[in-house]
Amino acid sequence: MNRLLKKLFALAGVMILILALAAPAFAAAPEEESQPAEAQEDADGALGMKALAAGIAIGVAAAGGAVGMGLATAKSAEGIARQPEAEGKIRTMMMLGLVFIETAIIYALLVVILIIFVL
Repeated sequence: MNRLLKKLFALAGVMILILALAAPAFAAAPEEESQPAEAQEDADGALGMKALAAGIAIGVAAAGGAVGMGLATAKSAEGIARQPEAEGKIRTMMMLGLVFIETAIIYALLVVILIIFVL
């Protein structure tokens, strides 16, 4: 129960950090009134939502990738400690897994770039 409580506090802290870092996106200064007021408000709201979506997406991808890489490295070190003769195979599989995890993070970065600049 104590471990679950620590995880909940950590998750709450991460969520507060995400919201605190996204606050400047909502506090952007209004631009000139070249568009009608309704269109300007929609554009500002869309920009803020894009920034929030991009921040959350890359944050979740990076956090998930970091956890996955840490677990993979820990388990491979444990496997090498148990069977030193299988070190080459374990290291090869770990590197392959780390490459796949990193590729998923890079795909998330590309999606975030598309969200910001294309949508």
